[in-house]
Amino acid sequence: MTREILLIEDERNIIEAISFILSRDGWTVRTHSNGTDAAEKVRSLRPDVVILDVMLPGRSGYDILRELRGEPAFADLPILMLTARGQARDREMAESAGVSAYMTKPFSNSEMLDAVRALAPVP
Repeated sequence: MTREILLIEDERNIIEAISFILSRDGWTVRTHSNGTDAAEKVRSLRPDVVILDVMLPGRSGYDILRELRGEPAFADLPILMLTARGQARDREMAESAGVSAYMTKPFSNSEMLDAVRALAPVP
């Protein structure tokens, strides 16, 4: 069974790092870098996990998260939110919008793997 992640991130170095880490762990990693149509990308791909950056061109990760959580098909989709801003207020906003997990940048390879494995354990 193929496990698929949709990484919604606009920083090239972060995309490359996460893609490398997770593909080595057996994930198929799809990427998208625009907030404007990110929710539509989730709808079309239906990934097992979404990694969502907070600050994206066109639309914030918080807005995308709220939109997805408002749809029954994505109410339980595991979503890991990434942010360079690790203030308590940011975490509270993500939690109130329904995030599954929250991680600040920079992160270690092991932190990323542990977070994704916790959201979608191997069956």
